[in-house]
Amino acid sequence: MENLFMVLFLVSMLAFIVGLIKPDLVLRWMPKGGRSRKKVLLYFGSSIVIFFILFGVTAEPVEDDVADIEQTAVGEETEQVVEENETSQGEEAPEEDDKEVKEEAERQAEEEAEKLAAEEEERKAEEEKLAAEEAERAAEEAEKLAAEEAERKAQEEAEKLAAEEAGTVSQQQAVQMAESYLSYTAFSKSGLIEQLEFEGFEHADTTYAVENISVDWTEQAVKSAENYLDYTAFSKSGLVEQLEFEGFSTEDASYAVENITVDWREQAVKSAENYLDFSSFSRAGLIDQLVFEGYSVEDATYAVDAVGL
Repeated sequence: MENLFMVLFLVSMLAFIVGLIKPDLVLRWMPKGGRSRKKVLLYFGSSIVIFFILFGVTAEPVEDDVADIEQTAVGEETEQVVEENETSQGEEAPEEDDKEVKEEAERQAEEEAEKLAAEEEERKAEEEKLAAEEAERAAEEAEKLAAEEAERKAQEEAEKLAAEEAGTVSQQQAVQMAESYLSYTAFSKSGLIEQLEFEGFEHADTTYAVENISVDWTEQAVKSAENYLDYTAFSKSGLVEQLEFEGFSTEDASYAVENITVDWREQAVKSAENYLDFSSFSRAGLIDQLVFEGYSVEDATYAVDAVGL
């Protein structure tokens, strides 16, 4: 039995020495954070003492002195190891304290940074809110001013139009006379202005009058074309030229001659008769004159034949 305790004693001694150097090698069953020289001293130091005592109890009396000597040696060695362990722990303690202080400082710095970031975000959010409110207020103010300005301009425009529509006394007189003329005969726009000026109205009043009466100038061109054909004969092109001479646009004159009921060959016959009423013509001369007036060669020839030349 004493041999078993001796073996266990020696194993404990070996583990004790190795554990003081590398605690991780002999304390594998413990969590990594709990592996330290202090634990080695606690477990294996106790094992050394216990196995040594058991060895001494089970050994024969002759060996008691040797056991005492070994126990004394082990005690001294244990004291030395304890002193070394305390010394190493004393050296490690400041390092652990420094690490804890550093970690605490880092944690506080991180918390402070997070706090500052939160405050900065809150400040930015508040600024954005104020800016949005200011922009909304400015937009409302601008919209209100724009509406007021538009209303003012509309009112001024309405007053201006009302004043223009009302016109002066002379303008109203010009309007009445222009309507009177159009009630019994046809005029072009420029022709009516000339007629009113002939009556003594100022140009501004006559222009105002023709711009402020209800009239269809194209219809006036049609009426003028019919009036001309009531008392004299015209070729198609000659009637267009006559209407343009009276002040109608080319478009209105062309529309008029295209929208009246007329036999241009008959007009050629009438023109030939009119020429022969006040002058003498040969057959070829009368045909040339009618062509010059705008009739086609066919219509001119027909007319000359119709009058007996």
